[in-house]
Amino acid sequence: MSGDEPLLPARVHRPSDLLRTLLGILGMAIVLAIAAFAHGTTAGLEKDIGHGADQAPPLLIDFAGLTAGVAVLVLPVAFAFERLIKRDGLRIADGVLAAVLAHGVSLAMDLWVARGAPGSLREALTQPAPGGTFSDPVHGYLAPVIAYMTAVGMARRPRWRVAMWCVLLLDAFAVLVGGYTTPFSIILTVLIGWAVAYGTLYAVGSPNVRPTGQHLLAGLRRVGFNPVSAMRAEEPEDEHGGHGDRGRRYLVTLEDGPPLDVTVVDREQQAQGFFYGVWQRLTLRTITPPRSLQSLRQALEQEALLAYAAIAAGANAPKLIATSELGPDAVMLVYEHVGGRPLHALPDEAITDELLAEAWHQVQALQSRRIAHRRLDSDALLIDRNGTVFLTDLRSGEIAAGDVVLRMDIAQLLTTLGLRVGAERSVTAAVEVLGPDAVAGSLPLLQPLALGRGTRATLRQLARERAQRHREAVLEASHAAKEAKEAREAEAREAQEAAGGPEAAAGDRKTAKAEKQAEKRAIEEALEDAREEDLLSQIRQQVLLVRPQAPIQPERLERIKPRTLVSFCAGAFAAYFLLSQFTHLKLGALVGEANWIWVIFALVFSALTYLAAALSLLGFVPEKVPLGRTVLAQVAASFVKLVAPAAVGGVALNARFLQRAGVRPGLAVASVGASQLFGLASHIVLLLTFGYITGTERTPALSPSRTVIAGLLTAAVLVLVVTAIPVLRKFVSTRVRSLFAGVVPRMLDVLQRPRKLLAGIGGTLLLTAANVMCLDSAIRAFGGELSYASIAVVFLAGNALGSAAPTPGGVGAVEAALIAGLTFAGLPYETAAPAVLLFRLMVFWLPVLPGWVAFTHLTRREAL
Repeated sequence: MSGDEPLLPARVHRPSDLLRTLLGILGMAIVLAIAAFAHGTTAGLEKDIGHGADQAPPLLIDFAGLTAGVAVLVLPVAFAFERLIKRDGLRIADGVLAAVLAHGVSLAMDLWVARGAPGSLREALTQPAPGGTFSDPVHGYLAPVIAYMTAVGMARRPRWRVAMWCVLLLDAFAVLVGGYTTPFSIILTVLIGWAVAYGTLYAVGSPNVRPTGQHLLAGLRRVGFNPVSAMRAEEPEDEHGGHGDRGRRYLVTLEDGPPLDVTVVDREQQAQGFFYGVWQRLTLRTITPPRSLQSLRQALEQEALLAYAAIAAGANAPKLIATSELGPDAVMLVYEHVGGRPLHALPDEAITDELLAEAWHQVQALQSRRIAHRRLDSDALLIDRNGTVFLTDLRSGEIAAGDVVLRMDIAQLLTTLGLRVGAERSVTAAVEVLGPDAVAGSLPLLQPLALGRGTRATLRQLARERAQRHREAVLEASHAAKEAKEAREAEAREAQEAAGGPEAAAGDRKTAKAEKQAEKRAIEEALEDAREEDLLSQIRQQVLLVRPQAPIQPERLERIKPRTLVSFCAGAFAAYFLLSQFTHLKLGALVGEANWIWVIFALVFSALTYLAAALSLLGFVPEKVPLGRTVLAQVAASFVKLVAPAAVGGVALNARFLQRAGVRPGLAVASVGASQLFGLASHIVLLLTFGYITGTERTPALSPSRTVIAGLLTAAVLVLVVTAIPVLRKFVSTRVRSLFAGVVPRMLDVLQRPRKLLAGIGGTLLLTAANVMCLDSAIRAFGGELSYASIAVVFLAGNALGSAAPTPGGVGAVEAALIAGLTFAGLPYETAAPAVLLFRLMVFWLPVLPGWVAFTHLTRREAL
C-alpha cells in the first residue's frame, strides 16, 4: 500500500484551546468579583467549612493530607515515565513549560492580593493558618501540578483521568479541612492552572495526531476494501490562506474494483472556521447557522444524512457507500468515484446553457424536499465527462430548511454562475428552471452577508479591480487634459505675440475659462465611461427585467453589526471612565465657583468652530455652495457625531451634503478627502510646532531638540515597520494610490482659485484656534492658567485620539487624553477635570439639540 500526500505540520493551534483559555480567564474574573463583593456569602461559606472541620477526626485529616501530598508528586512523575517510555517527550516538555508559567502566575497573583487587592478580596482568599501566619491566596504547588496534568493530556486517558481527579479532590479536602485555604482560593487555583495550560498549548501548538494516508488505507481494509494507493486531492485555499473545514479528500485505487473518493474529517480540520461559525451564531438572525460545536460522530452523521437525503430527492450527488472511524480523532466517508472537474476549472466555452440549466435542476430537486445546500460555490458543482452536474460538499446543508435559507441558496448560485458567465445568462437559466417568482423572491437575500466566504472574497477582489480601473481612467483623462491644455497655451502665446494688444489678452482669458470647462467635462466623461456596476447590481437589474415588481429591499440578516458591538463596548468603557473621574467632584460647588464670563467666552468660541469648519470645507470645493447652508451642515454634523465615530460621521455627512448641493458624487468625495488631507497635514505641522514651542518654554532639562529627535525617530521606525511588512506595505500603498487618484486632481483644481485656497487654509487654522481658545476659556473659568502653546499641544493630541477612537464623538478617549495632558502640563487635577468637562459640554453635548434641528431642517429641504 502507498500513499501520496503533503507533509502534515508537526504542531497545530487548536481554537478550542484558545476558547478554554478565555473561559478560564472569565472564570477567574467571576470568582474574584464574587469574592470581592459577596462578603456575606464568603464569610458564611468559610464558617460552615470551619464548623465541619471541627467535626472531622484529626486522624482522617492527617491521613488525607499525607496521602494527597505524596500522590500530587508521584502521579505526574509516573505519567512522565509512561510518556517517555512511549517516546512522547514533547508532551512532557509542554507540561513542564505550562507548570513553570502557572507558578509564575500564582506568584504574581499572591503578590497582588497581598499588596494591591481590596481588603474584602484578601479576606476571601486567605485565612489565618495554623502557626499564626496567613494562608497563600493561590497554592504555589497545586496550580503548577494542575497545569502540568492538563497540558500533558492526562484528562484524555480514562484511567489517568480518574486518578488525577481523585488526587485533586483529596488534596482540596485536606487543605480545606485542615484550615490552610479557603474555597475561593481552591477554585482560583484550579482556574489558573487550567487557563495557563490551555494558553500554553495554544501558543506553542499541540502535537499533530491527524491520521495520514497510511492510516486511511488501513481503515479501508477494516471495512472490507482492498486499497492499493491513496492520492491526496488538491484543495482550493480560502480567503485567509487556509483550506476551510471541507475535510481532506483522497482518490483511492482498489485491487478489484473502481476507484473511491474518500473524505477524512478530523478534529483539526473540523476546527477550521470555528470562530467564524461562533460569530455567525451571535450576529446573524433569521437564518440557522450550522452548529459550530459538533462532535466528530455528529459531523459524520450530518454528512451521511445529507448525502442520502439528496439522492432520495432526485439530485445528482456522490453515493455514500461506507463510513468508519479512524481512531479517536478522525472519521472517514467513502463515496463512489465521480470523475470530473469543479466549475471553476472548466474553460468558458465548456459552460453551455444546458450545463447551467442542469445545475439549476439539481437545486430544484433539493428545494422540492426543502433541503438546503448552504455552500453552492464553484467547488461544490462537479461536472463529469458527460456534462452531468453533481452536487458535492453537502456537509453544511440542512433538511427541513426554512424559506430564508432556501432563498439564500438561490442567491448564492446566481452569484456563483454570474461570476463565470455573467448576470444575464445566470438569471436566464434560473428563470427557465425555477420560474420568475422563485428567482425574484431571492433578491432580498442577494447581499454579501448571505453569500459564502469565498464568494465574498471574490466579489471584494473584483471591486478592487474595478476601483483600480476607475482610478486609472481618471488619471489618464486628467493627464490628457493637462497635455492638451499645455498645447493650447503654447498656441495662445504664439498668437498673442503675433497679434498683441488688450483685445488679445481678453480673448486669452475667455479661452482659458473655456479650456477649464472643457477639462472638467473631459474628466466627467471619463468617469462615466469607466463606471461599472458590481455583479450583484447587474443580477438585480436582470431579475427586474423579468419581474419589475420584485422586492429589492435587502432583508436584514444581522442581529448586531461589528461596528455597533465595538462602539457599545467602547462606549460602556468610556461611561465607566467618566463616572470614575467625576464621581468625587462636587459639581454644585464647581458651578458656583466657575467664572461665568469665561464660560460665555467658551460658548462663543465653540460657536465659531462651525463657521471655521464650513470655510475649511468650502475652500476645497470649486463649485459654488451657499455658506449659510454649509454652516448648518456642520451644526448637523454635531448631532451625527453622537451616533457615529468622530472620524466617520462628519465625513459622510459632508459628502452627502455636497452631492445634494449639485457636486458630482466622485468630486464631492474628493473635496471632502482634500479637506481632510489638508487638515491632517496642518494638524501634524501644528502639533510639531507647538510641541517645539512648549519644549522651549520649559527648563533646559527638557530639551526641545530631544523631543524633535524622538518624534523623528518614532516616525522613522513606523516607516521602517510599514515598509518591512508586506501586508502593511500593500495596505498603505493602496490607500495612498487611491488618495492621489481622487484627491490630488481636486487639489490641483483648487490651486487655480487662490481665494478658495486661502479660505480653506484660513478655515482650517481658525478651526484649531477656536477650539484652543474654547479650552483655554474653560481652564480660566475654574481659575487655571496655561500657555497657549501647551493648551494647543494637549488639544491636538486629544483630538487625534478622539478621531481614532471607535466611540461616538471619541467619548472617553478625548476626556482621558485631555485630562492627562493638562495634568502633565502642570495644571492641578482638581482644575483640569472640570475644565475638560466644561470644554466637552460646549463642543460636544450642547450642540446636539441644535444639530438635530439643523439635521431635520436640511433633510426636509432635501439638502441631506
